[in-house]
Amino acid sequence: MAETVAIVTGGSGDIGQAIARRLLRDHDRVILADRDIAGAESAATEIGAGCTAFEMDVTDANSCAALASHAQELGNLTTLVNNAGAARAVSLQATTLDHWQADRALNLDASFLTFKAVAEQLVAARGSVVNIASVNGMGVFGHPAYSAAKAGMMHLTRLIAVEYGKFGVRANTVAPGTVRTRAWEARAEANPGVFDEAAAHYALGRIVRPEDVAEAVGFLASDLAAAITGTCLPVDCGLTAGIPALAATFSQSDDYR
Repeated sequence: MAETVAIVTGGSGDIGQAIARRLLRDHDRVILADRDIAGAESAATEIGAGCTAFEMDVTDANSCAALASHAQELGNLTTLVNNAGAARAVSLQATTLDHWQADRALNLDASFLTFKAVAEQLVAARGSVVNIASVNGMGVFGHPAYSAAKAGMMHLTRLIAVEYGKFGVRANTVAPGTVRTRAWEARAEANPGVFDEAAAHYALGRIVRPEDVAEAVGFLASDLAAAITGTCLPVDCGLTAGIPALAATFSQSDDYR
């Protein structure tokens, strides 16, 4: 029997690595697809048996096609995780056309290109797509071009779910809140208290761990979620449910403090 394969784009990052570790519990092979091949190879070596690296640019259709061919050589592609992403300008006033187009290309167009490249394989395997969006796609938390692209990713997920459901393909989105990763290094260096400040806005009083995101992905990609498609699962320690400090202000009740 052919081995089961999962693809994780942006695989060299902290969230990508956590997702790979989780998916190896129920997949034979996990491909860390990343433009940073050195980082992906290092991560694959650390993760161990079953995890390999593949150099690719998610914004390039030919590169996505090469990834699809590589996955087919390894076995049956059952899971695609579109995890690659990054944010540039922090406000709309600071966003240039180049920022807007680059964020759209990486955070929305790339998910379309990668899915299209492997769609036939996912249909053959009755597989699953999990797109890693953000709470930024659900509300205004800064980084407007990134946020608009992530909102688009959420709708792309629904488009896949509705059109490809007849083939047994499921598509869902995970929307993390603040996750402590290397992407936050510059902000943490400028403001060492940034994570404590962020945690104060979360109902659980903490920010998200990469492993929290990974467990959500593992669930949505598994047969436990066989009847779940077209949905968005916030993994945000309660941020989108409500902010305790605001509830305290509006109600004037210390019960929220």
